[in-house]
Amino acid sequence: MHIEWSTFWIQLIAFLILYLLLSKFAFGPLFGMMEKRRQLVKDQIQTAETSRKQAEQLLEEQKQALQQTRKEAYDIIEQAKHTGSKQADDIIHAASAEANRLKDEALKDIENEKNKAVAALRSQVGAMSVLIASKIIEKQIDEKSQEELVEHYLKEVGGNV
Repeated sequence: MHIEWSTFWIQLIAFLILYLLLSKFAFGPLFGMMEKRRQLVKDQIQTAETSRKQAEQLLEEQKQALQQTRKEAYDIIEQAKHTGSKQADDIIHAASAEANRLKDEALKDIENEKNKAVAALRSQVGAMSVLIASKIIEKQIDEKSQEELVEHYLKEVGGNV
């Protein structure tokens, strides 16, 4: 292998001139664009990471708010059940007390009516007894007449009761 030193130096000088021209006009703007692109990508990654963290934080807040809302709804439902149960018990108690009161009044009314009927019956029995006794005294009756009179008396008493 034989090296031509004259061509070698010309190629080396041409390479150095080309390198200087490229670094002044091409590499500077190219590296600048690459740096801008790198910075843009870095900023986008940071923005995405920040957005992701914010989204996770918002998601956690939403989960907590949803859990709190569910708890409040459960508490409201339990309170409504308790209130409804208490109201039902109160209504049943009031209805029972009213029924007992009406029953007691009805029993008192029945007792009063019974007493009135017994008093009326006693009064009628007394009057009938006096009437029978007066009729017996007025006329002497035999056994058959007496049975007829008692039967008549029982029919009257039975019809008035």
